[in-house]
Parts: sequence; C-alpha cells; structure tokens
Amino acid sequence: MARMDELYPPIAPRAEGFLETGDGHRIRCQEAGNPAGKPVVVLHGGPGSGIAPMARRHFDPSAYRIVLFDQRGSGQSTPDAGDLTANTLWHLVADMELLRERLGIERWQLFGGSWGATLALAYAETHPSRVSEIILRGVFTVRQSELDWIYRGGAAHLFPREWEAFLAPLPASLRDDPLSGYAVLLDDPAEDVRHRAAVAWSTWEGATVSVLPQEAFVRQYADPAFALTFARLAVHYFTRGAWLDDGQLIRDAGKLAGIPGVIVQGRYDTVCPPVTAYEVHRAWPGSELKLLEGAGHAVTDPGVLAALRAATDSFRE
Repeated sequence: MARMDELYPPIAPRAEGFLETGDGHRIRCQEAGNPAGKPVVVLHGGPGSGIAPMARRHFDPSAYRIVLFDQRGSGQSTPDAGDLTANTLWHLVADMELLRERLGIERWQLFGGSWGATLALAYAETHPSRVSEIILRGVFTVRQSELDWIYRGGAAHLFPREWEAFLAPLPASLRDDPLSGYAVLLDDPAEDVRHRAAVAWSTWEGATVSVLPQEAFVRQYADPAFALTFARLAVHYFTRGAWLDDGQLIRDAGKLAGIPGVIVQGRYDTVCPPVTAYEVHRAWPGSELKLLEGAGHAVTDPGVLAALRAATDSFRE
C-alpha cells in the first residue's frame, strides 16, 4: 500500500486561529511551512472530515505556505454538524475567499480530494483569477449519476455484503431511495436511531474507499465521533445536490482555461468512478489526468501519494 516516504516529513502548524464569518460560524484555520512560500489551500473531504495532519505532508515545507481549515460544521469549527444553518457549498466558497483576503494572499493553489475536489472546482469556477494551480484527487461533482452509483446500488454490485449492512437500518419503505431514507433516520428524535444510522452510513464508505479491504478504514469511519458529523453533513449536502445544477461543475470547467492542473484518479475508485475525472479533464483545457492503474479512492492506495507529491513539486516554483 502507501509508502510514507512518498510524503514530506511530519510538520506542525506554525499558526492557528479562527475566522469569524459574520453569520454565526467560526472557521478553524491553520498555517504551516514557509510564511513567504507559495500559497496553497488544502480542502478536506467529506463533507465533514476536517483537517488531517497528514495533509500538510504533501508539500515541500521550505517552498510552500500551507493553509488548512475545517469547513463549516467540521472539526473544531463552530457550530458543529448538529446545527446546519447557513451551511451550503456557496457558504464554503465565500469562506475561502474571506480567508484568502484576511491572509493577504493574491492567488493560491487549490489542493483537494473527493468532496475537497468538489469545493476546489466550485471555488475556481467562481474565482478563477484567484487560482494559480489546481490539484484534484478522486474527483466528485455531486451529479445525480454519481450519487446513484454509490447510494442507489451501483457500487453494491462490487460490495454486496457491505451494501446489505448499509441498507440494514432502513425500513423497507425507505430502501428505494437510501439517500432520502438516511435523511429521515438522521433526523429521528431517538438518539439510538440517529447513531445507528450514522455509523452504518459512514461504515459503507470506509468499506469501499480502498482498492483492497483495510480494517483500519472501517474502524475509523465506524467511530461514532467521526460518523455522526460525516453522515449528517454528507446527507445534508447530497440530498440537495450540493446546491448545484446537475452537471454544473463539468459544464463550467471551461472557466478554468489557463489554470494549470493535475487530476490524480484511481482506475478502481468505487466511491468516485474515474468517468467523472475524465469528463472534468476533457472539459478543462490544459489539465493533466493521471489515471493510476493500481489505486482506488483512498489517498493511501498504491501510487497516489507519489503522484500528488510529483504534482505539488512541479508547481512549487
């Protein structure tokens, strides 16, 4: 699997604080690396996963000014996922622009995987003049076809036992549309119902994320402290199509013309199949698609860390 020597050595944040958005949210932010270096902002997945220390290690710390933040409802940002007020994709885009201005950054590189790739595309298509380069991994654009694949039985053909466990909390009346069914369960007044649903939702992704089964992923995703935020935010966003027209991020990818970019995609990604990365690449003039033959969705799958490091190294000057 992953070789940790394909990452830069561990690095601690050199600055940390909170960004007041003006609408009741406080966004936890970090900086690491060279304060005079090339700015890059790391966009975490989920939605709901939060800052991961390993994310700082994709970048040469002598060359990059590394900015990370917990998106609304995630990590140490407040309010938490129990309060979904003013929490949409476009709020996140606005938070990024506010953060860029507060940090005095003219243009920055975007680095995001999975849901982080969704946010990167939405921000770049809204503010292309503020983006120097883009690096995406495991591309997801929240089209209905993508949601149907993972939540209405497509991936179930590859993971039948895990799919059965995913459906288990749902009564028969809600199984035709599991995404909407989980929205009902996660809003149930009974705490045990909400907890069971969150763990089942999250465990489904943990079971499908890697090209080879990894018990560590299943344990991580099944942890109730992680699962409650992860499931609640994901269902909140996905039942609403992330406030996007269906196919919008691919439709508008022509706005990225002139922005260099690398797309790192696992051939056997069962969470975000490579057709989406391919279609983004076709619609984004000048982008480079690196399709990794031995990888799935996980950042630790074979070849992914090396490909991401090669991309960040290529843009560090």
